[in-house]
Amino acid sequence: MDRSRAPTRDSWFAPISVDVFLKVLNVTLLHPFVAWIIPLCFRAEHQAWDTRPMTVSIAWATFVTLLWMGNVLSHKIAYGMHREVDLQEEVIVVTGGSSGLGLLIAEVYGMRGATVAVLDTKPLESTEARGITYYQCDVSDKGQIARVASEIERDLGTPTVLVNNAAIVVGKKLLDMSVDEVDRSLKTNLLSHFYTVKTFLPGMINNETGGTIVTVSSVIGHLGAAQLSDYAAAKAGVTALHKSLAAELQEYPEIKTILVTPGQLSTPLFHGVRTPNSFIAPIVEPIDIAKEIIKAIDLGLSDHIGMPLYARWVDWYNVLPVGLQKIARSVSGIDRSMKTFIGRKATEDKEKDGSLI
Repeated sequence: MDRSRAPTRDSWFAPISVDVFLKVLNVTLLHPFVAWIIPLCFRAEHQAWDTRPMTVSIAWATFVTLLWMGNVLSHKIAYGMHREVDLQEEVIVVTGGSSGLGLLIAEVYGMRGATVAVLDTKPLESTEARGITYYQCDVSDKGQIARVASEIERDLGTPTVLVNNAAIVVGKKLLDMSVDEVDRSLKTNLLSHFYTVKTFLPGMINNETGGTIVTVSSVIGHLGAAQLSDYAAAKAGVTALHKSLAAELQEYPEIKTILVTPGQLSTPLFHGVRTPNSFIAPIVEPIDIAKEIIKAIDLGLSDHIGMPLYARWVDWYNVLPVGLQKIARSVSGIDRSMKTFIGRKATEDKEKDGSLI
């Protein structure tokens, strides 16, 4: 915290967002079990079947149930059946796993008894992480990935889960970036996915129980934003790569693919960035994303995880007339949010010189 700046206090309604309301609805009025409780309560009061409260509540419960069943059926049609997952037999590779979202996933699986390999350029933040083996590796370098893959195979076994999480953010306007920074960003944020999938997927295909590939993309890949041209281009490519790969892997039903497109995460990667609107676009806590990813991996499912709510509906943005798109960008403030960007490297530098504690 900067000592020269007075601490700020959030308003009492700061934690309230569209997602909070949706979560409440999903466990109340939009849940089939709860929906059917309502007509049962009316019946317990000796309401006749043809009374308005009974007919309306039964119609609502039926509607909610059909929606729930339709969602389950749609998921099965899109992603197929699940694969069997035994954590004692799984070897999980997490890129960028020394901090943030990657570290959370690695620690959870390490504590649950899975074999976890973390690939990162810097050591683990927590030296007490259990069940995790750290490998120093720059995922933008395909030679280093090949070397580390051989070490993982020798030390831990054949990887069955790959979490492509590594990313960097330059945070500059295109004209202010050097060519080297552009190369570094695209190699880390995009090409590394090609390198790791090419390296670890063949082993998953040969594995009897299959495997899971998790692709951590971003909603910015759909929208783009000022000072994020390199990052947005890479994440758009990552999303396209994932969708094409999922289509190619249909002949291997035991290989599951999970696409993650979060909004702004409260990780050091985007330190200093202010969310345009905390009600419509709240900052996502890494633990919330981690829980959804872990749930999908555990169940052996393919999935598309988008958080917060707008991240799941962002494709509709392109349906809007271009004029409305311009207004929406202006109102949301998406192209102004990076003006306060500090980033991971600047934060670490301040911690070293004592100006940030």
